[in-house]
Amino acid sequence: MNLRGHAPLHHPGIQLAPLVDVLLLLLIFFLLTWNAARNENELDVKVPKASAAREKSAPIGDVVVNVKADGNVLVNRRTLTGPELTELLKNLAQLNSEQAVVIRGDEGGAYKNIINVLNICTEAGITNVAFATAK
Repeated sequence: MNLRGHAPLHHPGIQLAPLVDVLLLLLIFFLLTWNAARNENELDVKVPKASAAREKSAPIGDVVVNVKADGNVLVNRRTLTGPELTELLKNLAQLNSEQAVVIRGDEGGAYKNIINVLNICTEAGITNVAFATAK
């Protein structure tokens, strides 16, 4: 004989703690990806415009080499000299023979600065080179 009555089932409602956790994680994820996406575009390099330019998102593995108007070369917000850039690109070419490099040259800079970076890419064994332009 069961003398205890069955307690009515109560719906627990929406659990707010897991919902807040998930929302905070999503917010952190989107902030980090947004910051990484604008990282290279904030540098003081104004690329020339091209009328036939197509929008292309760079794959994750591409190396973006920024050449400023004064000739300074920046990779990942670090200013590199010619030998340092050569060593970096050689190491990347050894890891991946199809390594892609995107050169973002300032429109007000000298053409020889772009050619110097292109020569460094050739010396390092990089053959997949692209030039960034604005639309």
